[in-house]
Amino acid sequence: MAVADIDKLNIDSIIQWLLEVRGSKPGKNVQLQDNEIRGLCLKSREIFLSQPILLELEASLKICGDIHGQYYDLLRLNYLFLGDYVDRGKQSLETICLLLAYKVKYPENFFLLRGNHECASINRIYGFYDECKRRYNIKLWKTFTDCFNCLPIAAIVDEKIFCCHGGLSPDLQSMEQIRQIMRPTDVPDQGLLCDLLWSDPDKDVLGCGENDRGVSFTSGAEVVAKFLHKHDLDRICKPIRWLKMEEPYLLNDAGRAGRSHRY
Repeated sequence: MAVADIDKLNIDSIIQWLLEVRGSKPGKNVQLQDNEIRGLCLKSREIFLSQPILLELEASLKICGDIHGQYYDLLRLNYLFLGDYVDRGKQSLETICLLLAYKVKYPENFFLLRGNHECASINRIYGFYDECKRRYNIKLWKTFTDCFNCLPIAAIVDEKIFCCHGGLSPDLQSMEQIRQIMRPTDVPDQGLLCDLLWSDPDKDVLGCGENDRGVSFTSGAEVVAKFLHKHDLDRICKPIRWLKMEEPYLLNDAGRAGRSHRY
């Protein structure tokens, strides 16, 4: 799709087409036109780059965790998503297209953070690449990659809730470090960006420890508490887990598709 044609996208028509399957049996594919999907990627990429890499949002909103191609769950959710929109599920294309369409339609009300599966080296293996290749072509997968490389990395809600897909990083001393990450960018194997997408909390770890997944680190309760105190935050929100000052490892269902928390 030519740059001049991006603004001609019929977003309402695309959303309506993607929503028409509501009430039908899960698994029914919605086959958008190749140029419509490219247009969604290009227009949403433009919006992502026009907004901060560290979002500062106000309540009231819902915070939603991993989607992983669960298209029918997505139809019930709204507002701030914490990444992992593709892979594993059978309808990653419908899922990410609906999310991008809503982002284009409601750029100031609908926010998408990057997860570790919004990375070419990961979704090349876990299903999204194969889905794009089977239903469209590899070139379209590369267009999605260009879009994913521009997603914001983290958000702060009401100045008190730090949201990201992964967790803390031993390199993170100031929020300004996040703001200085340049986009577009791939996800490196180590460092701040990698940690924000991959690190995990671990109540049994003192300080920072090795991550069983072989990528990034784990953060102990003391590390979480110090981070919250230093930045005057109440809690950290990542898929599945809420990390609070009083109970740094209170587990919750926030990251399950179809579940969310509202403010």
